[in-house]
Amino acid sequence: MPADPVETVLFDLDDTLCEYRRSPGDLIEIACEAVGVEPFFGQAEYEARYGEFTDESDDVRDLRERCFAAIAADRGRDPDLGRDIARAFAAERDHTNVRPLPGAREAVETLAERHRVGVVTNGAPGMQRRKLSALPFADRFETVVHAGYDAPAKPAPDPFHEALAALDGRPERAVHVGNSLSSDVAGAHNAGCRSVWLRQPGGPGDHRPHFTVDGMAELAAPPWE
Repeated sequence: MPADPVETVLFDLDDTLCEYRRSPGDLIEIACEAVGVEPFFGQAEYEARYGEFTDESDDVRDLRERCFAAIAADRGRDPDLGRDIARAFAAERDHTNVRPLPGAREAVETLAERHRVGVVTNGAPGMQRRKLSALPFADRFETVVHAGYDAPAKPAPDPFHEALAALDGRPERAVHVGNSLSSDVAGAHNAGCRSVWLRQPGGPGDHRPHFTVDGMAELAAPPWE
């Protein structure tokens, strides 16, 4: 039996539609220099520890301070040094200093001509709004759901359902595009939507997307059609 036609397309934001021009690793080095120490950790450790502090943090700045303090303590450093590095990191981070991923503009503008489109993103609303505002196709999105704030974070189904409700969409006629298997692909499936995975290094593991693309430009000719 053929699948229902797709009427609604939802997108993740970070590393799907856009990326920072300066990586977290770059900013950690800059922040360490600003407080007068040699870098003693990098992006990989930050990202590996990030999730430990999400439930207890008030916002991304608080989360980063907790994370960097814990890393410093584990390295035999004063936790306050970690907090100082986190504050220097925040001072350097410009959330409008993002660039679209190759092909993202073409994909969104093409799909928006025949579909209703929205964004479902994990992240603080103020931070994510600034990123989105810097993209030249931001006005194409009819709704933006800040998962973790407007609704539970992905991969919970709630933020997808909230976006679909705003777009008069139905899960069986929707796809979600994202780079994360654990939040985007799993979340889409939890919500009853089809998934499009923007391929990352490594295989899909337990989360098998309905469609896989190697770049956003491929969505200008949707794989579900």
